[in-house]
Amino acid sequence: MKLKALIVDDEYPARQELRFMLQEFKDVEIVGEATNAKEALSLISALDYTVVFLDINMPGMNGLELSRAIQGRPNPPLVIFVTAYEEYALQAFEVNAVDYLLKPFEPRRLRQALDKVRRLLEQGQGPPQAPAKEAPSPQRVEATLNRIPVEKDGKTLLLDQDELYYAYTQDDGVYLKTFAEHYASRFTLKELLTRLDPKIFFRTHRCYIVNLTKVKEIVPFFNGTYTLILSDKQHSEVPVSRNQAGPLKARLGL
Repeated sequence: MKLKALIVDDEYPARQELRFMLQEFKDVEIVGEATNAKEALSLISALDYTVVFLDINMPGMNGLELSRAIQGRPNPPLVIFVTAYEEYALQAFEVNAVDYLLKPFEPRRLRQALDKVRRLLEQGQGPPQAPAKEAPSPQRVEATLNRIPVEKDGKTLLLDQDELYYAYTQDDGVYLKTFAEHYASRFTLKELLTRLDPKIFFRTHRCYIVNLTKVKEIVPFFNGTYTLILSDKQHSEVPVSRNQAGPLKARLGL
């Protein structure tokens, strides 16, 4: 199935570079380009696009406002933001962006974003090819996002999921631990589970989610519980509750 793409960016060099990168993907057909929101809405009204690559900082209506306008239409295309501004990541997620590509980005990141689009289409959550289907829900679209927004020193940062060792609750807050740092999160552990890759992340305890690829040791504790020793700088210890011990061992093939 061809992915019909629309590029929306007010800068010609940026459109040209993205067009060049997309040419490497045989199933992507660039069928439209726009320099502003008005042009984009006109093109979207005339053709059912599969995906829109959307800049944020544009004259007039910005990319976030345009995305909201797109979502209000029947059979909206999926949206991938392509921008140099990392501070808009949370707002992008709120308007159901499939991904958020921060300029400059490598072809690998573009490939990941397109893979997410394909998965959504395979699951029947993207724009239909014939009869109309229900638009993707915010929860299901957000679950495909690869990077997790976190807070540090008043800034919003984006963490790749493979950077995350574990997440935990403490003092009525949720925090994410990387190799050496702790970051505050705006999400509950339950919300994080909908965003994280279920193949590698596991809830070991009501207060912990762990990246199973970062587990170095599994130590029996007491009364059927365990402690996981991770491979981060501090060799962090993550508890496994008795109820989760069985499912964890099954996941790890123990």
